[in-house]
Amino acid sequence: MSNPSSSWIVQFKPGDQVEISPHDPGFRGSWYAGTIVRREAKNTNRYVVEYDQLYEDESGEKLLQETLDWIQLRPPPPPPEKKKVQFKFGDEVEAFYSDGWWEGALTAEHSGGKFAVFLRGFEEQIVFEEKDLRLHVQWVKGKWEPRFEQVQREKENSNCSKEVMKFTQGMQVEVLTDEDGLKGAWFAATIIEPSGEDKYLIEYKTLTNDDDTEFLKEDIRACNIRPCPPEIIVVDGFKVMDEVDAYYNEGWWVGVIAKVLINCNYVVNFIEYDEKITFNQADLRPHQDWLNGKWVVPLDV
Repeated sequence: MSNPSSSWIVQFKPGDQVEISPHDPGFRGSWYAGTIVRREAKNTNRYVVEYDQLYEDESGEKLLQETLDWIQLRPPPPPPEKKKVQFKFGDEVEAFYSDGWWEGALTAEHSGGKFAVFLRGFEEQIVFEEKDLRLHVQWVKGKWEPRFEQVQREKENSNCSKEVMKFTQGMQVEVLTDEDGLKGAWFAATIIEPSGEDKYLIEYKTLTNDDDTEFLKEDIRACNIRPCPPEIIVVDGFKVMDEVDAYYNEGWWVGVIAKVLINCNYVVNFIEYDEKITFNQADLRPHQDWLNGKWVVPLDV
């Protein structure tokens, strides 16, 4: 494995407030507040840090200090864009638990402003007050990756950017429609011919005209057309919180696995529509995004 570029190795100085990912494997997926004490040596990227809330022993008299690599440190994450975050089912969050921030996924909303979160490090679901939650963000190559709402905006903006894919006659594709009741779903179609600047006449493979005599044809903007996604074989089945496409009403709809049932059946939550429906695995596929001319596949698939 090659060494990381020195251009994005973050340099800390004594007194800097940081968040720390501890050595112990039992703390994987957690971040603890701390302070930089000093650099271990002049020409190294290792630092002596002191935790804000972890102590050397049970007496709680002396704060714990450790010497860690720079890769285990990050600045405190930035505040959210909105002063009040509206948490919802499926959000990737961090919950304040056992004096640190632990990564998890929001699985349910309870009364009184409380939320159930599945903590991956503990492999259990725990209920938290809203004040003890924050949206999950990642520190990558010296900068904060966009929060989910920023990523969604970028996806929406990239769908109809100036650079769009060119399609050929007879090509099998999927089409995003704006028709009421079908918005947000992708439908299988065939390219018939170009019909204008960045537009194509397509024929749906599952949707028919009003009298059901032939498959529906429409002019569609190129930014609402994509190739058919590559097949991903799911060997061990889906798990709770997996993002999937579910085949429903002749199209593919994005949802999240809410519950695993017997016989390869799953309850899928369609967050945008606030509706849950049961599907067999045969009618589900891992969700993929077509971004900037290539398929983006979830890391854990």
